[in-house]
Amino acid sequence: MKIISIETFTNEYVGLLRLRTDTGEEGWGQTCTYNADITAQVVHRQVAPHVLGCAAGDIEALNHQVLEREHKFPGTYLYRALCGLDTALWDIHAKRAGKSVCQLLGGNAKSVPVYASSMQREISPEAEAERFLALKQKFGYHSFKFRVGKECGHDIDQWPGRTEAIVKRVREQLGDDVTLLVDANSAYTPAKAIEVGRMLQDYGVSHFEEPCPYWQPDWTRKVKDALDIDVSGGEQDNDLRIWRHMLDTQVVDILQPDVCYMGGVTRTLEVARMAEKANMPVTLHCANLSLVTLFSAHIMGAIPNAGKYLEYSIEGLDYYPWQANLFKPNFDIQNGELIMPHKPGWGIEVDAEWLARADHKVSYSGDRF
Repeated sequence: MKIISIETFTNEYVGLLRLRTDTGEEGWGQTCTYNADITAQVVHRQVAPHVLGCAAGDIEALNHQVLEREHKFPGTYLYRALCGLDTALWDIHAKRAGKSVCQLLGGNAKSVPVYASSMQREISPEAEAERFLALKQKFGYHSFKFRVGKECGHDIDQWPGRTEAIVKRVREQLGDDVTLLVDANSAYTPAKAIEVGRMLQDYGVSHFEEPCPYWQPDWTRKVKDALDIDVSGGEQDNDLRIWRHMLDTQVVDILQPDVCYMGGVTRTLEVARMAEKANMPVTLHCANLSLVTLFSAHIMGAIPNAGKYLEYSIEGLDYYPWQANLFKPNFDIQNGELIMPHKPGWGIEVDAEWLARADHKVSYSGDRF
């Protein structure tokens, strides 16, 4: 089974990848979202040339082959592009086995608990609390995450008083029977993060994500050590040296790799295994309703150290219109859980009309004929 072609279908926001073999298999993957048209160029320039014509049997070896051949380019775009190859290979391997990717990884989850995750900072505390309540009633969510501080905010709030107001309002609106999580997106210095964290503890918030700039792990560790609340992080990171440092120095309580930022399933599983040895849970980051959420659900349904829940974005087409009609069946949330697809591979079909509208490029193996 050799790789004979790699195709990308992209727009500015999202890119899908189709991989075909000389034995007739076809697998679908996705590169990382945003600037996906740039990532597609990296696929064809720095990924495809190293694997076309190669046997598709050893996914980990193909990952290493790409990264070693491109060792002078250890940046995010290479990993974003690698994710398309890696996830397409996992789709093929699972289909060949007649299993879902989750089952191929040793899991058998029929559903995965999720938390409803807001991406909005411009929303008012009142509006956020109201839509959370409506979603709780409609989909049975038990856990909700919202934004505090200002992204990379240098201790500045989105507007004065918003953080305190939204924490108070959401807790009052939803009551004490739901789990609350917050994401600061690198908003604070340690002193301010600890101050905010103590306020969060007073309101029973259980999860404080990326309180300090992610490139300052020592800051984050100070916050983690000072608070009783779980501190999490890692979504931005793709370098395994950083993950080892985070684990060795206990920077956080919960690791949050992103499958697409990491370069795919294979490298995400490596981080999960490292975390398992350190007795640390993994709660994957997936902040939109592209295939990253599906990839993450399959992994969370299989790894032994999966956290309590998976992130699930509540932003619809009014906020992220590019999410429309990528694949079917669409995500199904019931009683606060994501229902897993039943078909082999990723369990979805890419929408043909979306493909027809996308920018298309293909790289072939020289011996494809």
